Amino acid sequence: MTTNLSERQAVIDGCLAMNRLGINQGMSGNLSHRIDGGFLVTPTSMPYDALTPADIVEMGFDGTYLGDRRPSSEWRIHRDILRARPDVTAVLHAHPPFATALAVHGRGIPSFHYMVALAGGDSIRCAPYATFGTQDLSDHALTALDGRLACLLANHGMIVLGSSVAGALALAVEVETLARQYLYAQQFGEPAILPPDEIARVAEKMRRMKYGQPIDDNDAPEDTARPRL
Repeated sequence: MTTNLSERQAVIDGCLAMNRLGINQGMSGNLSHRIDGGFLVTPTSMPYDALTPADIVEMGFDGTYLGDRRPSSEWRIHRDILRARPDVTAVLHAHPPFATALAVHGRGIPSFHYMVALAGGDSIRCAPYATFGTQDLSDHALTALDGRLACLLANHGMIVLGSSVAGALALAVEVETLARQYLYAQQFGEPAILPPDEIARVAEKMRRMKYGQPIDDNDAPEDTARPRL
């Protein structure tokens, strides 16, 4: 009997969306979802449009897995992030064109635009290169993601974290957009970089917006009822 059907379907839907949104190509990416006692991860070498819920691989944090399908070659990244980050439910790994263009130069994304704050800090770091599927790569990624929700992988691609698959997808689109904007901006020279205190201010305003709070102390609307017409 296949368990965690809704989570399995969320992984499949997320994979299809990655390609539809242009943040991945073919079968190069992978996606995981936390479940009780472990996680679900995409299988290796299967076209996304052929996936069924039973194909999604259930793994334990000890590296064991159930079923006939082998897990993604990058399962260590998913296992290590989910084990180390209880705030994370979904881990998305993809090879989007613009983020990867920066990554092949070992470059991250600095705070040239305030939306960098969405990734959890004043930069989106680029982890050093290591061979795909290795523990070294997972270790580098975990370091680059310290205090962050996204990072690039040198000569490789991108990792994005979320509290849901939908949240990880949305952030992946934002990071790819920032990468594209940064590359375009560099055509005119290195852009101005916003200081850390401004990014911290922006992050707090975003946090307040998320929870429906006034974004500034003087931003609360007047406490008066609007008459109905």
